Amino acid sequence: MDPLAADPSRAALHRLRAEVAKAVVGQEGVVTGLIVALLCRGHVLLEGVPGVAKTLLVRTMAAALDLSSRRVQFTPDLMPGDVTGSMVFDARTAAFTFREGPVFTNLLLADEINRTPPKTQSALLEVMEERQVTVEGEQRVLPDPFIVAATQNPVEYEGTYPLPEAQLDRFLLKLTVPLPSRDEELGVLRAHHTGFDPRDLTAAGVRPVADAADLTAARTAVGRVHVAEPLLGYVVDLCRATRATPALELGASPRGATALLGTAKAWAWLNGRDHVVPDDVKAMARPTLRHRLRLRPEAELEGVGVDPVLDTVLATVPTPR
Repeated sequence: MDPLAADPSRAALHRLRAEVAKAVVGQEGVVTGLIVALLCRGHVLLEGVPGVAKTLLVRTMAAALDLSSRRVQFTPDLMPGDVTGSMVFDARTAAFTFREGPVFTNLLLADEINRTPPKTQSALLEVMEERQVTVEGEQRVLPDPFIVAATQNPVEYEGTYPLPEAQLDRFLLKLTVPLPSRDEELGVLRAHHTGFDPRDLTAAGVRPVADAADLTAARTAVGRVHVAEPLLGYVVDLCRATRATPALELGASPRGATALLGTAKAWAWLNGRDHVVPDDVKAMARPTLRHRLRLRPEAELEGVGVDPVLDTVLATVPTPR
């Protein structure tokens, strides 16, 4: 039996990928990564140079999923209350009322998150971890689903504030948004030449093809994906190997291991399986772990990258049979 026909929620999320492709040329891997994050209730850090459709990708995903979406442009003068919301005096009632910030949405695009100071970055910590906002001692729960898709530019460092390890660890995935191939770039130009407007997704033909109910059913199905004991050991061994790698001064934490387990289950389910195989773990190891690792200064000076280090770990840790 066709696995897509057997599970309507899986079929809906596969339609989602096709719908996003109406506005975003290429970037299939990044689209799949965002879907994995939605399935795992995780947040995503998108890294890529300007002009590779990071913002368009998130907006299109929200439109095709029939979810609410808001965008925050992070700047050096942005205050925590500008993100989470604040108490505002209402002259008509002579009382303070809470005005919701942009985090009260399903899909929050945090554009150029590393351009805002640590005080404002830290305002997102409670939001990302607890999915709530505390103002004046009162907790306000965010909508469900809720994920943060944050972008950062990997080549421009002037006027930026690197994200601390504690906040990087809150992101489930770090996805690299590559430059398009020649054929893909030609596709982008043809679309714009024939009238495509990235600000008008409706005119581009993007329609909701899945909703929150599909996402809820999919999450339940992912939770039922079986993981054999040897695969659990494999995930642990991979993460422990990063802590013993000479090129790294910081390896993957137990939170990284649980994240890798979750993303491997989501990947397996998207590919039509009810159990995890070693290739599922390998497929999700780089995007799940790369931002949780820190190179030693001498390794950086030698031009070593985190992904090649992960490749070495994956090649040396024995794979379960």
